[in-house]
Amino acid sequence: MSKKILVVDDEPNVRLGYRLTLETEGYAVTEAHCGAKALDDLAAGSFDLAILDLRMPDMDGLELLGQMRNRGYATPSVIITAHGDVPHAVHAMKLGAIDFLQKPLTPEQLRNVVADVLARHGSATTPPAPPRDDFDSHIVTAQRLLNLRDFARAQKHLVRALELNDKSAEAFNLTGVLFEMKEDYDRAKKYYGQAIKLDKRYEPAQQNMRRIFELFQFGSSKEPVALGED
Repeated sequence: MSKKILVVDDEPNVRLGYRLTLETEGYAVTEAHCGAKALDDLAAGSFDLAILDLRMPDMDGLELLGQMRNRGYATPSVIITAHGDVPHAVHAMKLGAIDFLQKPLTPEQLRNVVADVLARHGSATTPPAPPRDDFDSHIVTAQRLLNLRDFARAQKHLVRALELNDKSAEAFNLTGVLFEMKEDYDRAKKYYGQAIKLDKRYEPAQQNMRRIFELFQFGSSKEPVALGED
């Protein structure tokens, strides 16, 4: 059965581009031009993934994501951001969205992140298989639990992943994501920094570290600690 994806964007051409990219991969795509339509679609049936544009009139993607969580929809979500969306991206992370794509994005980027998220979560009707005691399984399970905001269990899997491979930039970066979602910005910065030390070309950690610095510049409801070098 085809995985069901909900695409939410107010621009028809953008929705069409996403649809063409995803339908060629065999996914069943439903389009929503606004947040209200997306909530109606979610009420009518389950989806394996939602792709949400942050910048929309009336109800933006962040408000939509909050409404989804308030109504009990745990649908994994990929957030499409634009330059300058840092404060909104941080809020989206607190709602369990850890997968971001920044405009302009390529079809390959969209295909890759969609495949990763769907593999992580299984389907809307079939839960993921229990994790095996290997590095990759613990990483995937931790990502899924972060989407669900289950921080305690996610942290256990990340601890085990680092025990199995303490030279993994991916594991250190994801641990940084955990602490950033918990608003522990000092520890998040340290884990992102360790990921970069292990692999200076690991772009996810570079992006996350930049977001921490930009968040500090923007300010937040809970002020991060100073971000000087360790």
